[in-house]
Amino acid sequence: MIHTKVRCREITESDADAIADLLTRGFVGRSRDYWIQGLRRQAFRPVPEGYPRFGYMLDNDGTPVGVLLLIYTERRNGEETAIQCNLSSWYVDPAYRNYAPLLTKIAQRHKDVTYLNISPAPWTWPIIETQGFRAYCRGIFFSVPALARVPRWSDIEVVSPHAKTIEGLSEAETELLTRHARYNCLSLVCRSPQGTFPFILQPVRIRRGFIAPPAMKLIYCRSAAEYAACAGRIGRLLLRLGKIAVAVDSDGPIPGLVGIYTERRGRKYFKGPHRPQLGDLTDTELVLYGP
Repeated sequence: MIHTKVRCREITESDADAIADLLTRGFVGRSRDYWIQGLRRQAFRPVPEGYPRFGYMLDNDGTPVGVLLLIYTERRNGEETAIQCNLSSWYVDPAYRNYAPLLTKIAQRHKDVTYLNISPAPWTWPIIETQGFRAYCRGIFFSVPALARVPRWSDIEVVSPHAKTIEGLSEAETELLTRHARYNCLSLVCRSPQGTFPFILQPVRIRRGFIAPPAMKLIYCRSAAEYAACAGRIGRLLLRLGKIAVAVDSDGPIPGLVGIYTERRGRKYFKGPHRPQLGDLTDTELVLYGP
């Protein structure tokens, strides 16, 4: 069949309901409410000037038949501001698959933008690498923080989504933690004589066959060393919430922590001028849409 009216255009807020319907058809395990919540979060978040708020769609005479969600974020990279784009959910109706390259081409046309793919299926890894993407994370370390020692000189604070200031943190990190608390993440601050250390975690389920024990994903930390130093205090808090394990993006086992490292899952890719910071998944699809 020849589709003469198909064009690629930017998604607007008025397209949200139709895009949610399309994604619900394309991703069988995701409910429509899942997509609506994520699209609403994208609608209200700050986006760098000149970049699309939602991404791009294939429009067939007013009806979306393909979609690629994009999440643009400004990141501070030393003294300069870098633009990062999370290539998120992609789907094209089978009858229009010939038009799929239009989405990919327009989505990756900015040479000064760093593009991320943080949830590729393992079978796609070789394909992604042929497209010029490089791995910046090769696996996951499933840590059990409650088994780490708890220094008596440390304490921990759960950050309220309405907090205006956090002692020991900059205005930017305070806003980061409170914003993610509003996304239903668990934002924490650990304090010790060595300093104040921010963390953001998100509830997930680590599926192994039919078993999916509740756990947490580490969304943000300044470094794995800071997480290891505060792990005992974090682990005791998580035990009270019924969580045992914390999944940490890593290229190997983390010194000072008990756990299991695997490269069978968790690989993450980037393409562009700025290598992403390991341990920073803030403002990505994992947060805005959920695991």
